Amino acid sequence: MKQAWQQYLQIIQQVVKPALGCTEPIAAAYAAAVAARQLGCEARRIEVVVSDNLYKNSMGVYVPGTGKIGLAIAAAAGAIGGKADAGLEVLAAITPEQVARAQSLIDAGGVQVSRTEAPEFIYCRVTLFGCDEKGEEHSAAVTLCGGHTRIVEQRRDGEVTFVADESLRGATGAICDGVDISIAAIHAFATQVEFEQIRFILQASELNGKLSDEGMKHPYGLEIGRTMQKSIRAGFIGEDVMNRIVMLTAAASDARMGGASLPAMSNFGSGNQGIAATIPVVVIAERYGASEEQLARALIMSHLGAIYIKSHYPPLSAFCGNTVTSAAAAMAMVYLAGGSLAQSCHAIQNVLSDSAGMVCDGAKASCAMKVSTSSGAAVRGFLMAINSHSVSGQGIVSHDVEQTIKNIGQMVKDGMSATDTTIIDIMSA
Repeated sequence: MKQAWQQYLQIIQQVVKPALGCTEPIAAAYAAAVAARQLGCEARRIEVVVSDNLYKNSMGVYVPGTGKIGLAIAAAAGAIGGKADAGLEVLAAITPEQVARAQSLIDAGGVQVSRTEAPEFIYCRVTLFGCDEKGEEHSAAVTLCGGHTRIVEQRRDGEVTFVADESLRGATGAICDGVDISIAAIHAFATQVEFEQIRFILQASELNGKLSDEGMKHPYGLEIGRTMQKSIRAGFIGEDVMNRIVMLTAAASDARMGGASLPAMSNFGSGNQGIAATIPVVVIAERYGASEEQLARALIMSHLGAIYIKSHYPPLSAFCGNTVTSAAAAMAMVYLAGGSLAQSCHAIQNVLSDSAGMVCDGAKASCAMKVSTSSGAAVRGFLMAINSHSVSGQGIVSHDVEQTIKNIGQMVKDGMSATDTTIIDIMSA
């Protein structure tokens, strides 16, 4: 058991991390920053080649610190002002002057973006070209594959300078392969592991809470959170726990998708899913007067539960991952309410039954609406579960939660690939 728990901790620490901005364009910014460090001179031209899914999730989202949308500005900003050692926070220190230089490079036709068939859903290759002081042209290329910061190859002037070890090149989606893990095991781990080993997860509450505050104070994106607050004050809706959860969670997504220069604690490469795994749990913890330790245990349950369910299907697909993330959040809510493992399983079943039909049509401001939808489903699923009501043996929801999770994976892998292609074709037309 203890060996498995160490694996759980490693999984969480690997894929629950701070990310500034939507992780798909930020992947291009990161690759460009690493390539710029290797190039050793100013980039005069940039080529960006990405997978269809990474392209889809970069078309409509603001790149933080730039006020602009898309892969071109992400790659140019990364090449000019990105910090290669900062991972998914690569653009945290970008300046207006660097953004202006990046835009000038784009305006001059110096940035080309294209799609390609790729071996993984997450794939990005950025190649920079520039001249040294002697006027000699050089190039540097960085390829990411299987993860937003997973570098598998680097080249300078066409020569390979780095190739990832084959044993380390597996996709992020395979992170739970070979690990003895289940919903019951996650519940046991989260409730029994020593508090000091999981205290770090409280940073999720801090980071995503600041994003929520930012989204409530300032007009980002569709202003879903602020609109709900206005509607509460006008008496159209009540200020109850469910509306507070939906409002604060949506506000955090509003800010993130609107280009706020604040990091989100992401989950499995998604800031929105990190938000959905965190803020509803924090609000319920406040409602029950939970201790810091209880909150940490609930957040571990929510984040690891989401990772486990998502490991059953590709990390980028036509399926909106907020659904399963909110199912895991509902499981954690049950724990905070003093519910049982069986009731936690009920909560997962209920949420998956409620919102499993939500598709992903790219990262953009309206993702905040999907975050709010799944978070509302999490509260409904939790309230049903704590009263021992559960969807069971209906549709894709089995009598057993583990089979339901497998069904979700099969639905996405086998049944939604054509949907994914159609969505990308529609968006690219």
